[in-house]
Amino acid sequence: MNREMEARSNMNLVGLARDGDSAAFARLIEDNYMLMYRTAYRFTGAREDAEDVAQEVCVKLARAIASYRGGSSFRTWLYRVVVNAAKDHIRKHSSKRKHEEEYIREQLVMGNPGPTGAGEAESDGSGISADSLLNEIKRMPEKYRDALLLVHSEGLTHREAGEVLGCAESTVSWRVHEGKKRLKALLMDEKKRNGHG
Repeated sequence: MNREMEARSNMNLVGLARDGDSAAFARLIEDNYMLMYRTAYRFTGAREDAEDVAQEVCVKLARAIASYRGGSSFRTWLYRVVVNAAKDHIRKHSSKRKHEEEYIREQLVMGNPGPTGAGEAESDGSGISADSLLNEIKRMPEKYRDALLLVHSEGLTHREAGEVLGCAESTVSWRVHEGKKRLKALLMDEKKRNGHG
């Protein structure tokens, strides 16, 4: 289903769900569950945490669907709900971050599709190790990580990511640019250390 058809389908279901149609609400959850899970996974870095967040969002949506007024697309609004829930979950469970290495391999060695495409390689083909990338990502401020995940992993436009993150499109563009610069600097340093530069 293309994005436009998906948006129309979501809007029809949202209207029905807001009017109390439980079957429409169940369909809305079913149609968007993988988006919720995938996004939660990209932010939490662990399957178990992503499942918890996705379930939590399903419960929140039952209460929050009535507050959706259509100021942004349902998809963008849903991303905002999921990202906020994932961040809350991380804050509450920060000591449980035991799957970081898996998270880095699957998400930030650019180009992997997410939790269904586990990558076991130690590098992304440019000589950078997962450990080096992990250390760099740990130091990267949240605002850069969030912008990179939404734009490059989720495929949101800069405008959509701005709506999710509550900032201007130009701010997202700058954050993506800065995040990429930081990762590029890491790649260059790693190549030099490995004698390739």
